[in-house]
Amino acid sequence: MVTPAQVVDAYGRRFTYLRVSVTDVCNLRCVYCMPEEGVAWLPKDEILSYEEITTVVEAAAAVGVYKVRLTGGEPLARREIATLAGMIARVPGITDLALTTNGLLLGKYAADLKAAGLKRINISLDTLNPEKFIQIARRGRLEDVLEGIAAAQAAGLAPIKLNMVVLGGLNDDEVESFAAMTLERPLDMRFIEYMPLQEAKDCALGSGSFGFVPNTVTKERLTRRFGTLDPLEVGNSMRGPAEVWRIPGAAGRLGFISAMSAPFCAKCDRLRLTANGELRSCLLDGGGVEVKSLLRGGGSTADLVNAFRQAAALKPELHKVWHEIPASAMSRIGG
Repeated sequence: MVTPAQVVDAYGRRFTYLRVSVTDVCNLRCVYCMPEEGVAWLPKDEILSYEEITTVVEAAAAVGVYKVRLTGGEPLARREIATLAGMIARVPGITDLALTTNGLLLGKYAADLKAAGLKRINISLDTLNPEKFIQIARRGRLEDVLEGIAAAQAAGLAPIKLNMVVLGGLNDDEVESFAAMTLERPLDMRFIEYMPLQEAKDCALGSGSFGFVPNTVTKERLTRRFGTLDPLEVGNSMRGPAEVWRIPGAAGRLGFISAMSAPFCAKCDRLRLTANGELRSCLLDGGGVEVKSLLRGGGSTADLVNAFRQAAALKPELHKVWHEIPASAMSRIGG
């Protein structure tokens, strides 16, 4: 039941989830996200402080948001990120705090994040081959990511979700190996369709670097390898964006996020706060509402609540197809 305080858009979608990009800085240069030379980072004074982020979260909680996810860029690249996690975990009404990371620094911070109040974690991992890791990420070491996964498990963060962006001709031959990780371990392995944004223009579809692989193809490939999969949450009827399946008898689960071939917009319950203080209505479309001036100019909670309502009003019923997606900065928006 929707209460008067909650934010609802023109299509009846009620917002309970805020994704917060805490920085645009990243320590990788993944081929599907940004060019090898990187992008120009935002000036430090343009990035919201932890206190400002918490103020926005408090306003979000006032209108029914109870889920918050910290993203980037790479959120662990920002100093004392566990401090922010603790500040948000203490906001009344926020009961589900998660974080998405590339895992390179997770071995160092997993225990502190758990102690601060982090519940769950998503770890981006696109290959299990050390040489291919360098080819895709252009930085870092696969070994550090694997150590980060182990540290998250040891810290008690659960569930642990591994996010693989499936790239035709580059890593799609590893989907069976990733799925096999769920046989003995209680991991959620999620296969994500490539989403072409501006930073990846040099690697966009048709460039020859890699190809788009719809999740129907990935699912068929896994069915041939493991047999018929057991449906757990399908038809985009679940809370999150993934259709969830299980290999019969497996300890973990498989998720398929098909934002491009089968958009889940009708069930989308999220808004996004960018690193530089814009409330975005959609990752791929729709525009946003700037709130940094409110935070730094004496704006009230009521002003922030109104900004949430304005952002919701901008949310499209369905995002554009890939070749119509406007220029965006994934590292600033938070994917």
